[in-house]
Amino acid sequence: MGWGYYENRKVLADISDIYKQAQSQEAGRAQSASESVYGKDHETVQQVRVGFEALLKLNPDFTGWIKLKDSHIDYPVMQGDDNETYLTRNAKGESSSAGSIFMDYRNDPNTEQRHLILYGHRMKDGTMFGDLKHFVDEPYYLTHRQFRFDTLTASYVAEVFSAYYTTTDFNYIETDFADDEAFLRFSESIQGKSLFASDMTLTSKDRILTLSTCDYLLDPVNGRFVVHARLKRLD
Repeated sequence: MGWGYYENRKVLADISDIYKQAQSQEAGRAQSASESVYGKDHETVQQVRVGFEALLKLNPDFTGWIKLKDSHIDYPVMQGDDNETYLTRNAKGESSSAGSIFMDYRNDPNTEQRHLILYGHRMKDGTMFGDLKHFVDEPYYLTHRQFRFDTLTASYVAEVFSAYYTTTDFNYIETDFADDEAFLRFSESIQGKSLFASDMTLTSKDRILTLSTCDYLLDPVNGRFVVHARLKRLD
């Protein structure tokens, strides 16, 4: 297990170096902070943000980056054709017990979809989404209400408004809403479950980012710990 943790950290460090080096090199250029690259279908050309073009050359499944201060969470976000692939594969597509942080396959982060969902294992060494457990402590919750989320095409600050234990019996990963009222009912239900109150008022125009990881408090198989945040676009 110790070797697996080491290998996982090494792969993530390599990916981070590639991403940040590409960002640094691009910062010295006069052109805009984007580049045209082919999408997953190898036909659609899209403008991607600085750094991601280098990652897409390694693996076309890169779809974003998430960073939360005072935590291990500073990771690439992957997206497969299902919600199984990246449970056991790292960002290079190699077999890994730690898996990757990955986006729900039903999501399209480059549209105005109302609800995006990220999954990650709760590793014992605190990596992947292991540090989400700190959101059960109110002082931590109150001082870590914001984190950074980048997609291939946009940057966001995510503003936390709810964190709680649940099980898969509760459909906190709903992605399709019939209308504004359905979305607002969903928003109210997940905000109402929070361990700590939030004065944030969500509207039908808002977008939500959910972070989900396994937890054994309520159920050894279907238990989950969930953090919800409102997305605010930076550019």
